[in-house]
Amino acid sequence: MSNLTTLATVRDWLRYAVSRFNAAHLSFGHGTDNAYDEAVWLILSSLHLPVDQLAPFLDAHLLTHERTLLAERIERRVTERIPTAYLVGEAWLHGLRFEVTPAVIVPRSFLAGMILERLAPWLDETQPVTHALDLCTGSGCLAILLAHVFPEAKIDAIDLSPEALAVARRNVDQHGVVERVRLIESDLFTAVPEQRWDLIVSNPPYVDAAAMTALPSEYRHEPTLALASGTDGLDATRTILAEAKRHLNPGGLLIVEIGHNRAALEAAFPTLSFTWPELDGGDDMVFVLTREQLP
Repeated sequence: MSNLTTLATVRDWLRYAVSRFNAAHLSFGHGTDNAYDEAVWLILSSLHLPVDQLAPFLDAHLLTHERTLLAERIERRVTERIPTAYLVGEAWLHGLRFEVTPAVIVPRSFLAGMILERLAPWLDETQPVTHALDLCTGSGCLAILLAHVFPEAKIDAIDLSPEALAVARRNVDQHGVVERVRLIESDLFTAVPEQRWDLIVSNPPYVDAAAMTALPSEYRHEPTLALASGTDGLDATRTILAEAKRHLNPGGLLIVEIGHNRAALEAAFPTLSFTWPELDGGDDMVFVLTREQLP
């Protein structure tokens, strides 16, 4: 820390952090995609400042304990490759804040934007959603978005990990939807054999074995349970496809994120008529099926 005492202002620390991050060739993807945005986020969040308002604070001087904290977190980001979300204990998704710990993956689902658009055009304004499920909920972020977008609906949120559900419970409480979001510990549909929903969304584990071995160090801080899904990345998705029909009401929708597994999925299920929405980042990340299209 002694050689960092000349770093007096937020501007100084921002320059230092960007330099360290670039020199270390960090991997990004947990809320930012570059060293500058990562440094801004780490610094502002650590100082309990609004993460979208850098300019007013650039020339603010830091107290000794604030400099100590930033030095520690920047060092850990570089040497331990810990994602900033875990260092500061929060992540942002479409302007909403969610608590995160290493018990959950950092929120970044393609499904979030689709939910905020009310799943149009696959769900039109005349289709009521009274009961929806977020399967493999993790931090609870998608369940909470569903609760915001469908204010008349009851939302269930399922996860296998009790540690993840503890994080989700705090997020549900923070967002004021505790009366409408029910958290359920279950291995996919195991604990809810008779339950049916109008809508099921899922961001399940979908990383294949080869990709797991090649993941950057940052991703290895996330729970393997939430990432790995067998040799071809489709273990969880196979189970969801096999069981979803009996858990959907007539006319219900299943919407699942599968990463870059479109080719493998279509080869494994050649008779299913998957719809692949065009999304920022690619048109092979998410599929949509109606109940009537499911096996």
